[in-house]
Amino acid sequence: MLKNLARVYSAELEGIKAKLIEVEVDLNVGLHAFNIVGLADKALNEAKERVNSALKNSGIKPPNRENRKITVNLAPADVKKAGSQYDLAIAIGYLAATKQIKEFDAKNKIFIGELALDGRLRPANGGLNIAELAEKSGFEYLFLPHENANEAAVIKNIKVIPLETIQDAIDFLEGRKSIKSAEFRPIQSEEISSPDFSEIKGQENAKRALTIAAAGGHNLLMTGPPGVGKSLMAQALIGILPSLSLNEAIEITRIYSAAGLSSGGLVSQRPFRSPHQTASVVAVIGGGTDPKPGEISLAHRGILFLDEVPEFQKNILEALRQPLESGVVRVARAKNTISFPAKFSLVAAMNPCPCGYYGDPEKECRCSAYEVIRYQKKISGPLLDRIDLQVKVPRVKIAELREKKNLEPQSPEIKKKVERVRKIQAERFTTHRATQKISTNSEMSSKQTEDLIKFEPGAEKFLETLDRSRLSPRGYYRLLKTARTIADLESKDVVAVEHLAEAFSYRLREEI
Repeated sequence: MLKNLARVYSAELEGIKAKLIEVEVDLNVGLHAFNIVGLADKALNEAKERVNSALKNSGIKPPNRENRKITVNLAPADVKKAGSQYDLAIAIGYLAATKQIKEFDAKNKIFIGELALDGRLRPANGGLNIAELAEKSGFEYLFLPHENANEAAVIKNIKVIPLETIQDAIDFLEGRKSIKSAEFRPIQSEEISSPDFSEIKGQENAKRALTIAAAGGHNLLMTGPPGVGKSLMAQALIGILPSLSLNEAIEITRIYSAAGLSSGGLVSQRPFRSPHQTASVVAVIGGGTDPKPGEISLAHRGILFLDEVPEFQKNILEALRQPLESGVVRVARAKNTISFPAKFSLVAAMNPCPCGYYGDPEKECRCSAYEVIRYQKKISGPLLDRIDLQVKVPRVKIAELREKKNLEPQSPEIKKKVERVRKIQAERFTTHRATQKISTNSEMSSKQTEDLIKFEPGAEKFLETLDRSRLSPRGYYRLLKTARTIADLESKDVVAVEHLAEAFSYRLREEI
């Protein structure tokens, strides 16, 4: 370390990935000046005032009492830096450069945290993401606010030092105070309240489709008049999805932490996201000036529910096509492209026409044929082709609603069946080298579909008749994947005619 130069390390979030940033603090002779260079945004430039006040109120000589020129460089200089998480690193670098703190080995330490004016540390986004960076880059210590410590402690091979104030960091670095590294403690996140399947009266066909969707991770579209329970069934779906594995919980927490939505621990339940029809493209897909995950990434490994789907902007619906196919959304910028994971199950609900009663035997539709066609065409063919299960949800008669049936909870039993099917799929994929990174039938590629799905002789003949069904190649492979899930629900090793016939029935749509 040079006489008046100190170098410490911090991190910048690019999407959900953390990038290592060197924070260099240099002192020069001259009138007082405090400059931050290296593509810093306004919030980062304001770190000068936060650092000054935090050090002064902690009883330490601040930069504005120095009659010297102070330059803080954030390297690499061509990477845009945003946010307030650099405050702690800048303050520690300044103290090291002015010799107000004993010399320490900065090469194995990363500093993250926003400073309050009294020296306290406020939480920063991306604690888990930065901890992963620290482990991959060979750092030993990660210093960060105590609110972020629990999620960062999921990463085992680094020492996460939770801090209340900047004085805690100084005392630890000088050996005056021992701070125990954080150990991960499971925190139960707020439970998503979902209706039980026993609350859904009638609708046996739709409930069967929901079970198949949950078992294989398939996309689902429900079409029916208003008030028949489409939203209720979508909410009930989250209650039958299998519990998260540790790797899935880390994947989801990484996204929520980068978006500033972390609860301080690992996400423990599958997400259910339901954006409003007025949401913007950036809000749903992700991106923005400082790219952040959108609703489709926040629904990763869970459900994205689009109610009244024709009312969404057309460009939003068309933007879903690529993520539905690849499980990743890519946000292109002038200098780079940022990728967000987006392996979600799309569940959409719509009315059959603007008034909602086209095809309803009880109530007359007032829409013209043109209005019905125009409304239904808001969902494009390419998007429909990516939806495996398309079911009609009819009106339930009042007499059926009044029936006193068995109200014992059904969702727990269905969830056990779904978890059994997911286990069957996981065992199948682990025996095939090319499918190590997929977990559900819906994620199989066309090659994997051909390799892993075996048919009964009668099923082969059934497939030969599909040429007249106008199925696209994508629709054909999606049909096979749905049939494989139906066979898994029956614990069958091979796909039979009845499995293919049921899967095909979910791709038939009523036309005008």
